[in-house]
Amino acid sequence: MSRMTFMHEHGGIEGFVVICFGHNGEERRIMTTIIDGQLLDEVSRQAQNSPRLRMNHNFHQSLDEKCHRMLNAVELGTEIPIHRHPTKDESFVILRGKVRSTTYNDDGSIIESVVLCQEDGVYGVNIPKGVWHKLESLESGSVIFECKEGPFVPHEEEGILEMEDVRGKK
Repeated sequence: MSRMTFMHEHGGIEGFVVICFGHNGEERRIMTTIIDGQLLDEVSRQAQNSPRLRMNHNFHQSLDEKCHRMLNAVELGTEIPIHRHPTKDESFVILRGKVRSTTYNDDGSIIESVVLCQEDGVYGVNIPKGVWHKLESLESGSVIFECKEGPFVPHEEEGILEMEDVRGKK
C-alpha cells in the first residue's frame, strides 16, 4: 500500500487527508481531525448558543457505528438527567474545564461523585453498563471526550431515573 499525505484546512481546523492505495489500486481518502483549542472553542460556542447548553461534535460518521466518539461541550446550567445504558459502558475524559460525574444506586442514593479536572489530576471516569449516572458542568467552556459503544439508542422510560418517583417509593 502506498500512502500520500496532503494538508487540508476545513473550517479553521487543520487536519490531514491521507490517500491510500490498496493492493487492488483502490483509492481511499481518510480525513483526520485535530483536537485543539480552536475546535474546543468552536464546540463551546455552539453549546453556549444552544437551548440545551451543550453540544456534541461527533467523530463517528453514523449513529449506527459500533463505537461512538465525540466531544461534548457542556455549559453551566445544562440539564443531563440521571440515566443509564443497560448494555454499554461509557467513558469520559476531561479536555477543558470542570465536570462532576455522579453515579447512583437504584434508590437514587449517591454511589460516587467525582470532579473531573486536569489541574487536580482527575482526568476521566469509566461508567460500567447499567449504572445510573449524570454529568454536571461546574465551569463555563467545559469539554469532555466521550466514548461508548454504538449504535445510538434513545433513552427509554426505564433509562431515566426520576428522583420524584424514587422519593415517592420510600
